[in-house]
Amino acid sequence: MTESDRVRAAVSAVTDPELRRPIGDLDMVREISVDGDRAHVGIVLTIVGCPAAARIESDVRQAAASVPGIAAVDVEVGVMTPAERKALTEKLRDGRPPRQMPFGPDSLTRVILVSSGKGGVGKSTVTANLAVALADQGLAVGLVDADVHGFSIPGLLGIPAGTQPTRIDDLMLSPVAHGVKTISIGMFLRDGESVVAWRGPMLHRTVQQFLTDVFFGDLDVLLIDMPPGTGDIAISIGQLLPHAEVLVVTTPQTAAAEVAIRSGLVARQTGQRVIGVIENMGRTRSPTAR
Repeated sequence: MTESDRVRAAVSAVTDPELRRPIGDLDMVREISVDGDRAHVGIVLTIVGCPAAARIESDVRQAAASVPGIAAVDVEVGVMTPAERKALTEKLRDGRPPRQMPFGPDSLTRVILVSSGKGGVGKSTVTANLAVALADQGLAVGLVDADVHGFSIPGLLGIPAGTQPTRIDDLMLSPVAHGVKTISIGMFLRDGESVVAWRGPMLHRTVQQFLTDVFFGDLDVLLIDMPPGTGDIAISIGQLLPHAEVLVVTTPQTAAAEVAIRSGLVARQTGQRVIGVIENMGRTRSPTAR
C-alpha cells in the first residue's frame, strides 16, 4: 500500500456529522497525493454553505496527519455537482422512491408514539428524556415533534434557536442533539415567529413530510411526540403509522387520567397497540411515612 493509499483510507473513514456515514462511502473524497511528507487531499461537500464544513475539513486534516510519515496536510474543499448530489440522495434512500415513507409495517424501526389526553402532563419532557436515554444505550434514535401547535422538543434538547435542517435537493438532514436525530416545525419558523395557525390539511401534510422527506438513516427507534388530545394529527398518524405502538403519559389527577383513556382508545381504533402508561408528577410515599 502506497502512502497515498494510506492517506485515502484514513480520510475515507472520517464520518460526516450530519449523515453519520464515512465520507468515503458517500463519494466525498477526491484526488489524494503525497509529495515527500506533505499530503494533498481533495474532498467535496454536499452543498454550498454546508454547516458541517469546518468540522469535516478539520477531521479530514487530522486523519491525514495521523498517517505515519505525513507532517503537513493541504485540504482542498469543493462542492458536489447536481448529478453527484442526485446520486448521493439515491444512495441514501437505498432504492426507495422519493416521497415514500420508510417506516412502514416492513420496517425494522420500532415506532413509538408518546401521547396524552391533555397538555401540561410532561409528555414532551418524557419523550425527550426517553429519546436521550435510548441513544445513551447505543441505539439509533430519531424524534419527530408532531406537536405542531405546542412544539417544545428543540428547547428541551438544547437545539439552538434558528437551527434548520440541511437540505440536499429534496432530502432534509435532521439536526442531532445528544445523539438523537430530531425534526420539529420550530426549526422552520422565522425569527420572532412563534405561533403556527394551521388547520387539518396543513397539519397532515407537515407530519407526512417529516416522515417522508427527512433522512433519518437506519433507526432502531423512532419516537413521535404527539399533540395532546385526539385531533387531526392523531388521526393522520393513525392512518400513516397504523402499526405504531403508543405510550400514554398522564398525571395522578382524575381529569388527566380520564382524558388519557380516550387517547388510548383512539390508538386502538386505528390498530395501534398501547404498550404502557406513565404516571408523571406522582408523589411517592416514603416507607417510614405515617
